[in-house]
Amino acid sequence: MARRPGYPIYGKRFVGNRNPGHMEVHDLDNEKVGCQIDEIIRAGHAVTFTPDTLVQAHRKGYDNCAYCLGGSIH
Repeated sequence: MARRPGYPIYGKRFVGNRNPGHMEVHDLDNEKVGCQIDEIIRAGHAVTFTPDTLVQAHRKGYDNCAYCLGGSIH
């Protein structure tokens, strides 16, 4: 799938799910079937990172999506 241009993602690569208990980061350049990005956006739980890096997402406490990023970092 391709990056999404509109709100709330604005073309960012890494998108987090800020829903408590589901704090995962997704890689939109490697999105797979099973990723829940559309549902996360609809629920209002999408968050982006500045800078737009996986390292920044991890610093903010987000774990990897099992589908698009692989295993957990915790």
